[in-house]
Amino acid sequence: MTDREEEGIRSLGRVVSPPNDRPSPELLDRFPSPSASAAANPAGAFMALRIDAPEFTSLCPITGQPDWARIVIRYQPDRWCVESKSLKLYLGSYRNFGEFHEACVNRIANDLVQLLDPAWLVVEGRFTARGGIPFWPVSVYRRELRDAGGVSGEGLREQPDLFDLLEPVTAEMDRAPRREEAI
Repeated sequence: MTDREEEGIRSLGRVVSPPNDRPSPELLDRFPSPSASAAANPAGAFMALRIDAPEFTSLCPITGQPDWARIVIRYQPDRWCVESKSLKLYLGSYRNFGEFHEACVNRIANDLVQLLDPAWLVVEGRFTARGGIPFWPVSVYRRELRDAGGVSGEGLREQPDLFDLLEPVTAEMDRAPRREEAI
């Protein structure tokens, strides 16, 4: 087993032919978050990530017509970050899959939470208008809320949940003309 495979990175640097007719979370890879390592992060800086995937497609489950969306993912990693090529392959696996917008966004959020166990995660689907109405479903996950619901706290880490601090910063990136102006 290579170091990449031990870290959970299987597709980077390889030719992969993913299915495009069903969501395939097994395509998702992760790598250790640099913010979780004392050696890589001696100042203890907290990190949030924003991923913008502008070419998401799926099919309407009733008509079979294509739906296009920009998928925006924002999260505070704990121990893991999602590897970008695997995310691209995973999102591409929806191409010929029929599912409503809201279900796609919720499935993406759940698959990423399962892979990463982040402090918080927001997935937004900015679907282009069909019939003159754009749908922009949002799925929000907060570990603190999950754990308050009776789930065992044994998965909690030392890193605090900074949703109230970091989520507005990542959301501001959407409003700023340039990314640098948001920070």
